Amino acid sequence: MRIDPDTFGFLLTDLARLIRTDFDRRLLGEGTAVTPGEARTLLHAARAGEVRQNVLAERMGLEPMTLSTYVDRLEERGFVQRVPDASDRRAKLVRLTPAAEEALAAITRITSQARLRAREGLSDEEWSMLNRLLKKVRSNFQGGGF
Repeated sequence: MRIDPDTFGFLLTDLARLIRTDFDRRLLGEGTAVTPGEARTLLHAARAGEVRQNVLAERMGLEPMTLSTYVDRLEERGFVQRVPDASDRRAKLVRLTPAAEEALAAITRITSQARLRAREGLSDEEWSMLNRLLKKVRSNFQGGGF
């Protein structure tokens, strides 16, 4: 049996791995104050807004304990804080602090560099179409349509 290495799933997996590796290399080369895992946590927290820690872990595809370690370290540096969830006192929300802004600015510069690399050889129209199509595929999987 021959497996096609260029199927949709393999292409997406390879691309995600390559982008992550490029991001990690760039981040470490910049000498930022955060590790790649912490940087991803800050980006996802900024994207989600104030969010429960378990929801953030799920959105990032991480085990809750792994995310907890990242949040602990970010909290120690003052980049995030855990605050009680008014709707469930047992739950904690992760909130970015103003101190995270400088780190996020550095991280977004790095993601911009990676995005430029990704779109090399693509016209503006092709890049726009790729983004539209990827969003459509993502929406096909959202909402639990099983």
